[in-house]
Amino acid sequence: MADVVAGRFQLLDALASGGMGEVWRARDLRTHEVVAVKVLTQSHASGLMRFMREQGMRIHHPHVLTPLGWAAADGRVLFSMPLVDGGSVATLVGDYGPLPTRYAAELLRQLLEGVAAVHAAGIIHRDVKPQNLLLDATGFERPRLRLSDFGVALPEDGVRLTTRSTVVGTPSYLAPELRLGAEPSPAQDVYAVGMVGRELLTGVRHVPGDPEPDRPPQADPELWRLLDLLIQEDPARRPGVAEARQALEDPRHGWVEQDDIEVFHQLPDSPTDLEPTRRVLRRRAPAPTPLPHTPFSQMPGNPHTPFPLAPPPDSPADPAATPLTTAPAASVVALPAARPGVSRRRTALAVTLVAGGLAVVVALVAMAVLG
Repeated sequence: MADVVAGRFQLLDALASGGMGEVWRARDLRTHEVVAVKVLTQSHASGLMRFMREQGMRIHHPHVLTPLGWAAADGRVLFSMPLVDGGSVATLVGDYGPLPTRYAAELLRQLLEGVAAVHAAGIIHRDVKPQNLLLDATGFERPRLRLSDFGVALPEDGVRLTTRSTVVGTPSYLAPELRLGAEPSPAQDVYAVGMVGRELLTGVRHVPGDPEPDRPPQADPELWRLLDLLIQEDPARRPGVAEARQALEDPRHGWVEQDDIEVFHQLPDSPTDLEPTRRVLRRRAPAPTPLPHTPFSQMPGNPHTPFPLAPPPDSPADPAATPLTTAPAASVVALPAARPGVSRRRTALAVTLVAGGLAVVVALVAMAVLG
């Protein structure tokens, strides 16, 4: 039976694991919905504080994925999130390589809208990267992106959980000023968006220290120029999120129907045991063997026709073992069907007893009348 945490979340199967926790598919027994839950695996204080900070960040926006609720029991802490089934932008780039300009621009538009909502809530994400950009399985339709994983996010006026000498983030998307000890700021999320955009157009993750990549031939020059502005070394020269989002309104970057890139279902098949109880095997009884028709003239008790003491030679053999079939009800074991010959004898005996009993009753009534 699947494990149930805090009497509410039934863990079904593990989907991923990271430095701070594991992600499971689970059923919320309160709402009866299948959700994703992140289970804390770090037991030290700072890990728990980060975990609780993430579950406390509730930003309601179509392109932001934040927790729905949380639970704790028996030394385990978890929070739930909507289940997103199309993988991540990292998976998409890994499957297709460089993306067409309009497709990349659509993803960047949605990402910038999500980052704008995060900044409007006074939060710095600090880990914007393709692995944290989840996608719904929309097939060839317009993609739908969700910014996720707020494990290292920080309120602009919040308490830091690391020392000033500790750099938090992923090196390929880390703003250069952070390496010099600068305080976290929204401009660092803008830099990460620019690096993500380059990866969408080149299909390659930039490694710090490597030469800057050239613009790919299929990439629109204006879009490439915008990305150059987002990754300026001086944070004061980077455009704001709203300004960058406005630049993507250029008709050359607008969405058009396409059939080159497909965001397909990435999750493993759902477990069959989605209910709190197990499925039970039972035996299904075979269909009863029909009894052969016996004319009245051949019924037992007729002096002209002796009762057959053995089954006819063409009687079928005993049925084979009953097969097992799956069913959700309790286990039921059926008795094997009786042999046809035996059934005939039992039926004949019953008829004889009934006929004899009727004869006795008729005789008693006659005696009473004549007497």
